[in-house]
Amino acid sequence: MNIQAQQQSAQLTPLPFGSIKPEGWLKAQMQADLEGFVGNLDSIVPDLMYDPIYGEGRIHKNTGVKELGNNKEGDAAGDEQYKWWNSETQSNWWDGYIRNVLMLGDTTGFERVNQYVTRMLATQDSDGYLGIYDKELRYHFESENGELWAKATLYRGLLAYYEYTGDEKVFVAVQRAVENVMENYPINASSPFNTGNAFNGGVSHGLMFTDILERLYYLTQNQIYRDYAVFLYLDFCNTYQSEADAQLKNIQNPDYKLKSHGVHTYEHIRPLIIAAYSGVNSELSNALPVYMQRIANATTISGGAIGDEWIAERNADATHTGYEYCSLQELLDSYCFLLQKTGKAELGDIIEDIFFNAAQGSRHPEHSCIAYLKTDNSFEMSGTKNGLPEPDRKQTRYKYSPAHQDVAVCCSPNAGRISPYFIQNAWMKENDSTLVAVLLVANKIKTTLSDNTIEIENKTDYPYADAFTFSITQSKQAQYTLKFRIPAWVTHIHTQENYTISNGYMVITRVFNTVDVIRFSFETEIQVHQDATGGHYFTRGALLYAAPIPSVEIQGKTYWKNFTDYMYMPVSASRYTYQTDNLMTYSKGTITATLINSTTGKPEKVDLIPIGKTVLRQATF
Repeated sequence: MNIQAQQQSAQLTPLPFGSIKPEGWLKAQMQADLEGFVGNLDSIVPDLMYDPIYGEGRIHKNTGVKELGNNKEGDAAGDEQYKWWNSETQSNWWDGYIRNVLMLGDTTGFERVNQYVTRMLATQDSDGYLGIYDKELRYHFESENGELWAKATLYRGLLAYYEYTGDEKVFVAVQRAVENVMENYPINASSPFNTGNAFNGGVSHGLMFTDILERLYYLTQNQIYRDYAVFLYLDFCNTYQSEADAQLKNIQNPDYKLKSHGVHTYEHIRPLIIAAYSGVNSELSNALPVYMQRIANATTISGGAIGDEWIAERNADATHTGYEYCSLQELLDSYCFLLQKTGKAELGDIIEDIFFNAAQGSRHPEHSCIAYLKTDNSFEMSGTKNGLPEPDRKQTRYKYSPAHQDVAVCCSPNAGRISPYFIQNAWMKENDSTLVAVLLVANKIKTTLSDNTIEIENKTDYPYADAFTFSITQSKQAQYTLKFRIPAWVTHIHTQENYTISNGYMVITRVFNTVDVIRFSFETEIQVHQDATGGHYFTRGALLYAAPIPSVEIQGKTYWKNFTDYMYMPVSASRYTYQTDNLMTYSKGTITATLINSTTGKPEKVDLIPIGKTVLRQATF
C-alpha cells in the first residue's frame, strides 16, 4: 500500500524550535526555574544525573539493580525498570534544560549545553548506536527494557539543539542513530515490542520513539520515518503490553475503560495520531476520536487527567482522582500535536487549561518545587491523597519537592519541559502567507512568510489580563494573513482592525508596514459550571478559580542548599457549598462569591483566586 499517497494532510505546520521565545510573566518564571530546581537538578540528585549510563556505564548482562534512593516497595513490580530509569531522568531533564537555556538566551547555560551535547555525541558507536546497552544486550530483549525509551528521551533534546544552532554534526548523529534502530528492528520484519508477558513499562514508553521519527520527517520530509512510526504503533498493538490503553483492539472495544499508568496513556496519543493520519486504513483514523473521548472523561476541570498513578477505570473527580506532573507534560504535548494536525481552535482552550490551571496549580507559588501528584480540591498535602489513610504507604507523592527522589525523579524533569513545549507551539503556519497564533501567552516569534523576515512580539499579561498588543517588525512591507485563536469564553472582541471570524479564529488580512501593530482585547465574564459529579466551579477567561485554604507548612528533606520538600496541613476543616442565589463580583484578579460555610451553615463572602496561586484549595462547591 502506498501510505504516502493516502495520508491525510495536517492543517498547520510547526515552526523550528527556537523560532518562538517567551516574554512577560512566563519568561520571568522560566528564568526563576533556571535559577531553581530546573537549572540545578544535577546538584540536587547528583548520583542519578552523573550516572554514565549512555557511555562507560552502559547496561550489560551483569549489571545489578541500581540504587536510586527511592522506596521501591511503592512501585510496579519488576527490578529491570530500575536499570534504565536514570536514562529517563537525565535525558528528560536535559531536554527541558536545553530548551529553557536556548529560549532564554542564557549564556552560562549555553556553555553547559554545548559540553553536554559534545559528551553525548562522543558515546556514539561506529555503527551509529547511541543508547544505554552494551553490544551483548542491545536489540535482543525478552523482557522489560528501556532501549527505545532511552533513545527517545535523549534524541528529543539533541534535535532541539540542532534546530536552534543548525549544528549539522548533531543532526547527522541522530539520523545515524535512528538508522541503526531501523537496521536492527527492520520495518515489517521484526517485533521491537515483543518482550514476553510480564511487566514492561519501559518497553511501552519506547513507543515514544515515534516523537523522534515525526520530528525527522518534519526536518527531512522523508516518508520512511512516518512509515516506521506506523510500523512501531502496529507492533505495539499486536504484542503484550502492561500499558495497553492505546492498543487498537482496546480502543475498538466499546466496553473497555482506561486503566493503564496515566503518563503512558497520554503520551501514546501521539503515535496514535501519526497512525490515524497515515491513511493505512479507516480503523486507525476511526480510533482517534474514540480514544480522545476516553481521555476527556478522565480529565478534571483544571485540565489534569487521572494519573495517580493508574487510571484504573475511573472517571475524573476533583477530590478523588489526582494527576501526575509527568502526565500533564505528555498530555499537553499530545494536544499540541493534535492541534497542529487538525487546526481545531477548541484544542487551544484545552492546552491552555492544562498549562494555566493544572500545571501552574501543581507548582509551588513561592518555593522552587512541584507536586508529584495533585488534586483539584487539595485539602491536604501530607503524602497521601487529601490525607486519606494508607497503612501500607511507602512513598509520599502528595507533597511539594524539587526532586521527589523517594518516588522517582521523573516529574521534576518533566516540569522543566512543559513551559518550553508550551511556548514552542504558540504559533504555527497555515501556509506560506498565513501565520496562526494558537496560544496567546506573551511571546516573541521570528520567522519568514514568502521570503519576508517577520518578527512579532505579543505584549500581554494573559491569562491574567485579556488585552493584546502584537508589535510587528519586518524586512519589507507585505500583505499576508494573521489568525488569532478566539477562546470559547470570549463574549466580545474589541479592536480597530477589520477582521472576519473563521472556525474559531479572528482573521486579519492586509498590507503590513515594516513597523506595524495589531491591538485587540477580549471581553468575558465570570462563569459558573458544573462538573460530572454535580459540583459547581468558577472560571473567568482561561483561569479556574479556587478558595485558598490556610495551612501550616511542614518542612521535610533538604537535598542541597535550600532545595527542600514541603508538606501542608489545613488549619481549619471548614468547606464551602454552592448556593443558587450566588452574588459574584470580580476585581483585580479575585472573584468574590457568596458561599455557604459547611461548619456554620451560614452564607459568607469568599475570595477566589486563580488555582495557580494556591497551595491548598477548594475548587468545586
